[in-house]
Amino acid sequence: MADISLQTYTLVITGAPYSSQAPQTALDFARAAVTAGHQIDRVFLYGDGIHMASALICPPSDEPHWPRLWSEFLAEHQIPAVACVASALRRGLIDSGEQARYELSAHNIRTPFEIAGLGEWVEAGTCSKVIYFHSGA
Repeated sequence: MADISLQTYTLVITGAPYSSQAPQTALDFARAAVTAGHQIDRVFLYGDGIHMASALICPPSDEPHWPRLWSEFLAEHQIPAVACVASALRRGLIDSGEQARYELSAHNIRTPFEIAGLGEWVEAGTCSKVIYFHSGA
């Protein structure tokens, strides 16, 4: 018999690393949830939260590298992570598909993040709870 107290979460992050606590708090929550046996269905980046998916972020060596820490966590637990396409394009986050589509010179998305539309988030209907982590502004 399944334990009904276990939850499946979708995390929505709208705050950028280094200008809000949203990514850090979300990662702390995700680690605790997985440790407790819960599942993370997916992580959806929206607004300034998409900066977490940039392969070009390079913090000083004495600071946590939140995008890399998130990438490692997502890969380890095989959790899908999506950056909203509209938010990404507005902020210069590009994958190889958008690079080709707009004939741009490069792409800069960090693995395992993908760029997709809001439909990806809507499809997260299998989760029991959606939790938002925002900048608080």
